[in-house]
Amino acid sequence: MGARRVEVEGLIASGDLQKLSGDAANGERLLEKAAVTLETARSAIERDPDSAFVLAYDASRQALTALLAHQGLRPTTKGGHYVVEQAARAQFGPGFPQFGALRRRRNELEYPERPGDDSTIEEATESVQHSQTMIIAAEGIIEQLGLF
Repeated sequence: MGARRVEVEGLIASGDLQKLSGDAANGERLLEKAAVTLETARSAIERDPDSAFVLAYDASRQALTALLAHQGLRPTTKGGHYVVEQAARAQFGPGFPQFGALRRRRNELEYPERPGDDSTIEEATESVQHSQTMIIAAEGIIEQLGLF
């Protein structure tokens, strides 16, 4: 068993991921939702950069969750958003390098420590671009994935 598979098996054993079966093990719907969420993010960049950034992050998370679902896996509340990053890194290596940075910055925007630590139009635009790249990458590999 490869090191990557062992890491994902560990996430299942710890309760951070759980297995799905049947219709739930189809990531296509989540991938479509990611594209819609990204369009909403794109439309908010100019008037609400913080929300645009958070929505771009959500679209990225939905795309990666779609890949997990297509393999019959899903994050649990215990694993949360971080396990999506861990599972993606374990399985797809550097294919989604920006997700961790987006996740951390999203946390800063959602739970600010300093007044004025808001997203800018430029940062929101960049997050939308990163999310678009991740969605395209997910679309490119989802059909190659089998059940875990």
